[in-house]
Amino acid sequence: MVVYDEFGPEKILEVYHPKVGLHGFVVIDSLALGPGKGGIRLTPTVSIDEVSRLARAMTWKNSLADLPFGGAKAGIIADPKEITLKKKYELIKIFAESIKSICPSLYIAGPDINTTEKEMEIFAKANGDNKSATGKPKSMKGLPHELGSTGLGVYHSTLIAMEHKGLSKKASIAIEGFGNVGEFVSKYLIENGYNVVAVSDSKGVIYNEKGLNFNKLKQIKEKTGSVINYNEGKVIPTHEIIKLKTDVLITAAIPDLIKIGDVNSLKFKLIVEGSNIPTTPDVEEILHKKNVLVVPDFVANAGGVISSYVEYIGKDEKYMFNLVEEKITRNTELILKNSEKKGCNPRDSALEIAEKRVRKYCKVCRI
Repeated sequence: MVVYDEFGPEKILEVYHPKVGLHGFVVIDSLALGPGKGGIRLTPTVSIDEVSRLARAMTWKNSLADLPFGGAKAGIIADPKEITLKKKYELIKIFAESIKSICPSLYIAGPDINTTEKEMEIFAKANGDNKSATGKPKSMKGLPHELGSTGLGVYHSTLIAMEHKGLSKKASIAIEGFGNVGEFVSKYLIENGYNVVAVSDSKGVIYNEKGLNFNKLKQIKEKTGSVINYNEGKVIPTHEIIKLKTDVLITAAIPDLIKIGDVNSLKFKLIVEGSNIPTTPDVEEILHKKNVLVVPDFVANAGGVISSYVEYIGKDEKYMFNLVEEKITRNTELILKNSEKKGCNPRDSALEIAEKRVRKYCKVCRI
């Protein structure tokens, strides 16, 4: 059920095209700081409710990163495993054409689950405006998310949080997901000497208490389709990554990974939310009371939208990498110090800052 409050959502557009089987939607949560910015998620289970929650997360993410974007998100109901690539591209094309009137004035697209730089290329061309999407190929003056901007941001956020929690490089780390976010988080952590002992994908989890080798992980994933074929270590079901006794969990894949019934079995000292909405605020509050530090999604994983902003203003990769590190490091430090000072959980601390910025420019809120 979509929740309406003083911030939004301002607009919800639902698209249905019976001839091609397209069913999609855009939720524009807030336009207070600029056009709504958020990716297109393509899954068989995506819903307006899920997209609405993601759009709200984008409102806070863009505000906290101090970017001139509002919050938005889009979803297309389709299973990429059940349709051809041609069909997938057709859905993106028709979707772009269907929402042409609101792009990029009210909505700017980007990659999300099951959408990449190729889909953004199709979207922008079908929409007729190069600024209607970010995360496009370099040939379109884009900064594709395949550069790893989100994962880079999660990496820098993790370093700050580990230091704040008093955890050394030897602390054990589990990473949920080995897609565009998880792969790059793994790469940066392992190559810089951190102890990543578990990585998951949709097929399962590979766990090795002695640590994992990134190059081998990447090669195995590319050759066999799953990290579970790493061979050196124990394989467990995908969801059971949250049952591991590691010091750190980095979420980097599905929403609603951690449910309220899981709380008492968690052994982590630190959870960094590299994925969007991996749990609920209620669960985060319980974890805070149990002395588990949780870095909220809109703090940790803002690297992607920061990259989008850099693309939007026409800057290059070097500028993007520097800006991601600068903003994510500063914001994580700010939020953790502020939450400690006030005795509240990090999400409440981050929301206080983000909401203040949105309220300042929100005409509705000033009435």
